[in-house]
Amino acid sequence: MYYVATSLDGFIARPDGDFSDFPWEDEFGAYLLEHFPETFPAHLRTDDAPNRRFDTVLMGRATYEVGQRAGVTSPYPTLKQYLFSRTLDRSPDEAVTLVESDALEHVRELKRADGKAIWLCGGSVLAGALYAAGLIDQLVLKVNPIVLGTGIPLLGQAVSADRLELRGVKRFESGHMIADYRVGA
Repeated sequence: MYYVATSLDGFIARPDGDFSDFPWEDEFGAYLLEHFPETFPAHLRTDDAPNRRFDTVLMGRATYEVGQRAGVTSPYPTLKQYLFSRTLDRSPDEAVTLVESDALEHVRELKRADGKAIWLCGGSVLAGALYAAGLIDQLVLKVNPIVLGTGIPLLGQAVSADRLELRGVKRFESGHMIADYRVGA
């Protein structure tokens, strides 16, 4: 499942990776914490709720580096953490497994294993490659009521035009939405 925040115009961050323009609203945040607790980085969690949906997280290098710049090297300690990078030669943290090559085959192996769902946290390049290979079966978009105009796209490469099945939408007074799509409809 690619579970990610996006602007209305399909960008997950500004061109430099900054996503601080995404507005935060308490009702929206409380909903996310209740329904997706394991997706909050450990340093932001105030509870010890069990994992509800996921036992594994996939992160591209740029996504991982957002937390690393803040001094967080194991952002999701309740999950099996995989960092995908062609430029790093070792993992910054022993709790995070570095995948340096053949990301697609590695994800295929993870999908064959028993367990809860796999969360693709980001980023755009990894998401585009996995989507193009048919390895993303669900998109859950945290749609922010903002237009960025430019930035890092939801899927970082050209992908085929696919029809998605809308499974549900949760709307908030703030203008936020959570849109749940099945891929391959």
